[in-house]
Amino acid sequence: MRMLSTFSKAAFVAAALAIAPAANAANVIVSGDAMNASKDIIDNAGNSKSHTTLVAAVTAAGLVDTLKGAGPFTVFAPINAGFDALPTGTVDVLLRPENKAMLSGILTYHVVAGRLTAEDIAAGAKGSHGKLALKTIAGGMIVLEPDGKDGWYVVDEHGEKARITIANLFQSNGVIHVIDHVLMPN
Repeated sequence: MRMLSTFSKAAFVAAALAIAPAANAANVIVSGDAMNASKDIIDNAGNSKSHTTLVAAVTAAGLVDTLKGAGPFTVFAPINAGFDALPTGTVDVLLRPENKAMLSGILTYHVVAGRLTAEDIAAGAKGSHGKLALKTIAGGMIVLEPDGKDGWYVVDEHGEKARITIANLFQSNGVIHVIDHVLMPN
């Protein structure tokens, strides 16, 4: 597998292609909530009823200013049900102030530097035998692999898979890909 270290390579283009239910429009509805491409990652996630746990965790980890920054960032954003699937009490423990560093590590494991679109994923995977390994801001690795249904899984360092359920939610400072589970670093 080849690791993508920069998104300015000529092989990648900024156009969006669907890899899951498409989200190429300027304003997209996610779980009944509008995501506006002119707003940043935090403002849009804060408007999504499906991402309230993620927003609470980002706030507790002190990452709001970072994810409101210029970026660009690619965020693999777990929905509330993904957090609910963690062992009972995990989220409550992570939200405690004394666990801020651990929470920050988990959350930044869901973020890749640069704006990685669905087309970038497909092109990178094509050049890497069908899979694309990426280094996260936390320093760990995730692998994107086909799900067999024209979509993608994001695989964490434990081999656990999260499906990209909505791709290419464009933000003023990057792109969000909605996933159905929380990724865990080593």
